Order: sequence, then structure tokens, then C-alpha cells
Amino acid sequence: MEFLLDPNIWIAFAMLSALEIVLGIDNIVFISILVGRLPPHLRDKARRLGLGFAMVSRLLLLFTLGWMMGLTTDLFTVLGNGFSGRDVVLLVGGLFLLYKASHEIFVEVEARELDTAPATDPAALGAASSRMFWVIIGQIALIDIVFSLDSVITAVGMVDEIGVMVAAIVFSVGVMMFAAKPIGDFVDRHPSVKVLALAFLVMIGMALTAEALGQAIPKGYIYGAMAFSLTVEALNIRARTKRRGLHPAPASGA
Repeated sequence: MEFLLDPNIWIAFAMLSALEIVLGIDNIVFISILVGRLPPHLRDKARRLGLGFAMVSRLLLLFTLGWMMGLTTDLFTVLGNGFSGRDVVLLVGGLFLLYKASHEIFVEVEARELDTAPATDPAALGAASSRMFWVIIGQIALIDIVFSLDSVITAVGMVDEIGVMVAAIVFSVGVMMFAAKPIGDFVDRHPSVKVLALAFLVMIGMALTAEALGQAIPKGYIYGAMAFSLTVEALNIRARTKRRGLHPAPASGA
């Protein structure tokens, strides 16, 4: 228990936890977008399962460090560019994100009516909701593995004590579970924010694909662009709210 009195341990835990939370933002955005497609009574369950998968995948990768290090060894070469196991995972995840985010943008902007099927038999509707639930959980589990790679590699590079890594991952996922619902609700209330979040996922998918092809994009650029875009959108939301206050909608009976 003496290591708990070591201030270096607590500093490492705080730094790693903060970084894990930042790296988990893209995961929260992805989960919030997918969960928004589900009926309201299934959304909380899907969030918990999705983030639970995120924690389990990170811990499993952390406890298989020997295998993780082997992922950096080239498996094959294409046009002079070597591909390791990590590159393959990032490439598959990046292409999946590009497809999924682009499809969701199309549905949100051009084909909203495709998602609004009329209610039919309650049993059939329940079965359809259940199928969609597990399809979405499968997609979340797939992308969790991709996002976990960067998270675990960062943890290994920052801290030597595996106990500190485990504690930081569990703590960061706990914070993400607490933040996922309000973030998801906010995205659902503001369609423009949802499109912006999907655009972020396109950008993250491009970054993962580029990294898999040997052209790494510094994460600071990505997070800086996200922060700037969110700031502009927050100003737009505030301006729209003020305009509605100054010009309230007329009563229907007038």
C-alpha cells in the first residue's frame, strides 16, 4: 500500500485519466450517434453496453502487451508500404467510420423519411427494435477495438505501472458513462450538432486511414478543428435561441 503515498503515482494517474477521457471523446460521439437511432427505452442500455465493451476491450489489450507489441511488426508490403497488424485494424476501422458516418449524414440530410417507417404490429415492431439494438451493439464493439488501440498504446507509453493503467482506464470509462447521456441528448436536440458530430467521425475515419497508410496526422490538429467547430456551433445555437426569444411563434388560434 506504500505506493499509494507516492505522489508520482497520483500524478501519472491524473495525467493518464485526463488523456484517456480526451481520447474517448470520439468514442462517445460515435456511440451517441448510433444510440440515437434506437427507441428511447433502449438507449441507456445501449450506452452502458457500448461503454462496457470499450472498457473490456481496453483492459484485454492492456493485459496482452506482448501480443500488442507484435502488432507493430509488418505482416506484408503493398507498393513498398509495410502493413502491420495495427495498420490493418486502423485501416478497417477508418474505412468503416468513413462509410458509417457518410451514410448517417445522407440519412440525416437527404433521406430522413427512410428512417420513419409507419408503426405496424407491436410484436413485429419490438422484434425490429431488438434486431437494430444488437446490430448497433455489434458496430459499437467493432469500433471500440479500433479506438482502444490508440488508448492502450498511449497508456503504455506514459506509465510503467500496469495497476495505474487499469485504474485510469476504469476511471475514464466511468466518466464517459456519466457524460454519454447528456452528450447524446444534446446531440439529439440539435440536428445541426448531429451533422457536425458526423463530420467529426468522417475526419477521424480519414485520420485512421491515413495513419494505417503511414501518413500520421497529429491528434492536436483534429481536436483543435473539433473545438473550433463546436465553438462556432455554440454561438449559432445561442443566436438562434435569442432570435426565437425576440420573435416568438404566433399562437395557433390567432
